[in-house]
Amino acid sequence: MQASDAGDQKAAIGFAKKEAAQYAGREQCSRAVRTNCGTLALAYGTLAGYQILDGDKVAAEGSFSSAKAALSLTDPEIRASAAGMVYRDVSEAFWKVGDRARAIAVFNEGRAAGADSWLYMSSAAGAAQQPSTDRQPAASR
Repeated sequence: MQASDAGDQKAAIGFAKKEAAQYAGREQCSRAVRTNCGTLALAYGTLAGYQILDGDKVAAEGSFSSAKAALSLTDPEIRASAAGMVYRDVSEAFWKVGDRARAIAVFNEGRAAGADSWLYMSSAAGAAQQPSTDRQPAASR
């Protein structure tokens, strides 16, 4: 996190990849062993955020997909909390780079995935909940 805060996204990505690799083994997160699936989801979500900030949205989407896969294996007792953090971090990263539409889409996807209140701490939360000014009311018949 310190590397990212200092603007060194490459270093932050390297650290996040190591963190994800630490929890990606079958003995850590698999259909049979779900011990660290939430931690793995958080690691991939963090990695996706750093990749977004570095401008590599393709890699970020891959990491985000990996985070969602790990979330699907996460213990149901902590899944909502882990989802809240993952979707919030990814949404916030898109918001920071100016991709408001993707940030709101990620927020909405997190809401649909059952993310807890942490998700609502994202910048996209307010924008996603505002009615669109582009929509016209339906004509009365």
